[in-house]
Amino acid sequence: MENQNFATKTMLKYGVIIGILTIIVSLLNYTFGNIYKPHWGINVVNILLMIAFIVYGIKEFKTLNNGFLSLGQSIKMGLGISLIASIIGVLYLFLFIYVIEPNFMTNLEEFQQQVMYEKFPDMPEEQLEQALAMSKKFTTPTMMAMLSIVGSLFSGLIISLIAGLIMKKEEDQF
Repeated sequence: MENQNFATKTMLKYGVIIGILTIIVSLLNYTFGNIYKPHWGINVVNILLMIAFIVYGIKEFKTLNNGFLSLGQSIKMGLGISLIASIIGVLYLFLFIYVIEPNFMTNLEEFQQQVMYEKFPDMPEEQLEQALAMSKKFTTPTMMAMLSIVGSLFSGLIISLIAGLIMKKEEDQF
């Protein structure tokens, strides 16, 4: 039971850290006016934060577990940390969309339309409208939240799988 207790505390600790740091990065991005087309560096920073704190979380769990770590425990820790971080991120996303920047969805749609017209100037109007309609289906707040959670869990799975393969040390069964 104690093992489960420190596992949960570790997941919460590192999930909250990642969540808060990604919110800070998002707020900085918003402050610099890049909310519709963020610089590629923003994604790199978020991925590095996720890698670092999932690995630190798994390492802390291993230390608290008397130096032992199975691959399953590593994946469980990584997915737990990722889920907590993504839930915090989704809560911030809804706060951002509905409170901080209530015109975000309208402005995003206009930005996407402008990009489509610039990128495909020779495309027939009907096709552009169809492409924009399809794009609009994937940029609802709910869809953005779901994609964020799925992406975070997938990243957490890959990171924890690699970290677990490197750090695993199982107890002898004798």
